[in-house]
Amino acid sequence: MALQSARQHVLTQRTQDAARKSSCSGFRRRSSLLIHQPVRKWLRANLLLALTVGSVLLGCVLGFVGRLLHLSDASILLVSFPGEILMRMLKMFIIPLIVSSLVSGMAQLDARCSGRMGFRALAYYMSTTILAAIVGIIAVLLIHPGDPSIKTHVDTGPPPQRVSSLDAVLDIVRNLFPDNLIQACFQQVQTTYTTVAKVVFHDNSTASGEPTTYQKASLVYKDGTNVMGMIVFCLAFGLLAGQMGPRGRLMVDFFVVLNDIIMTLVSAVMWYSPFGILCLIAGKIMSIDNLAETARQLGLYMVTVILGLMVHAIITLPAIYYFFTRRNPATFFRGMLQAWVTALGTASSAATLPITFRCLEENNKIDKRVTRFVVAVGATVNMDGTALYEAVAAIFIAQMNGIPLGIGEVITVSLTATLASVGAASIPSAALITMLLILSALGLPTSDISLLFAVDWLLDRIRTSINVLGDAYGAGIVFHLSKDELDRMDAERMAEQAEAGEIEKLSGDKFSPSGDCALVSLPAADTHV
Repeated sequence: MALQSARQHVLTQRTQDAARKSSCSGFRRRSSLLIHQPVRKWLRANLLLALTVGSVLLGCVLGFVGRLLHLSDASILLVSFPGEILMRMLKMFIIPLIVSSLVSGMAQLDARCSGRMGFRALAYYMSTTILAAIVGIIAVLLIHPGDPSIKTHVDTGPPPQRVSSLDAVLDIVRNLFPDNLIQACFQQVQTTYTTVAKVVFHDNSTASGEPTTYQKASLVYKDGTNVMGMIVFCLAFGLLAGQMGPRGRLMVDFFVVLNDIIMTLVSAVMWYSPFGILCLIAGKIMSIDNLAETARQLGLYMVTVILGLMVHAIITLPAIYYFFTRRNPATFFRGMLQAWVTALGTASSAATLPITFRCLEENNKIDKRVTRFVVAVGATVNMDGTALYEAVAAIFIAQMNGIPLGIGEVITVSLTATLASVGAASIPSAALITMLLILSALGLPTSDISLLFAVDWLLDRIRTSINVLGDAYGAGIVFHLSKDELDRMDAERMAEQAEAGEIEKLSGDKFSPSGDCALVSLPAADTHV
């Protein structure tokens, strides 16, 4: 009896232990599911974003590993080739996307609404660009990265070409009004100077001994899309097409459908972008000469620029966005993360334009009429990162040459950097020429600009990403301020459509058998004679 009781006790104990272990393992499985389910859900919803961020990090790692292998130029070219294909595909979309988005967007706005929206966008562009230049000036004056010893260790390179502020302004105006719209798709006009030798004749002799030389200005066409000219034409074309009413409806519908097709193609290309961005970054890091020496000589300058850009992106732009919209800027930035990372990889705000449209419209729910107008123009004229970079670079060169700058010169830097960044997209080799304008305005040596090109590959990517963020925040602010007007336009359009439908229905009822004027069949008795 005692033995049977002991056996029963052992069996009961084993059963309880098994149940306890089963409950513990079940709890672990449930806990694991509770932890991993949100992660899986987020990855499923943001797979492309996760792949893009991972490609940037992996590209940096592979780039530095590739430098240790001392690959040949041909091998580096092959590494970069998939990234080159990505850039070519994105640039292929620029012209059709700008044309279709601007025409379709402007056609759906009346003149009053588009004028107010344009004024708000312009005020935002100028304000943020000036603030960016001021942030850069404060950063470079506080950190003081300029050191005269840098010039003795870094090659200054060949002297830059001559540039004139007046010629640059005139070229901007010329490119606003292209004489050939087809040529504007791939070329833009620029003033260049050539050295001409001239023999001077005198009255008492046949010629002077030595010919004199002088610089002669001439207009030439350089490769590069005249984006400003395309924008001016498309804005006017879309506004007039929208005012033509039913007669222009077919043309407007064509550009709306074209824009939808381009955005569908962009969505397909975006799944290739993580691999292309990885190859772009890895190939660029592998191709840099003397990376460690360059970082040692210009490291403080790079830190100054990056710090200023981060302050503008993390403090200035979100503060402005929150002030006008009273909405969380972090949520807005999370919706733009895909475009921001793409800008880091491509270093081109124009090539990132399709992704910027997609993030604003799908993630942040910005009206297409706002994005197609504000972002398309902003990608060309709103260059916050460029203004900040040029302000820092100009004062850095002055510090490097031991030239003190007074308050007047500092104000000149801020204004010149702002204006130069606005017109940068209309000038070929924009980074070089706009920097030369600022240095010339301050009387600083223009040959020192070549010192900065060694690190421009990195700073260009960061400032481009800040430019894209500035355009995005601007679209969010303009949409918030214009929402009532857009809702009013929608209500008026719906009322007009309802009225037109009612009129069409009434006109159809007039001739239908059920209408008041329907044909009445004669009675059978009336057919007898």
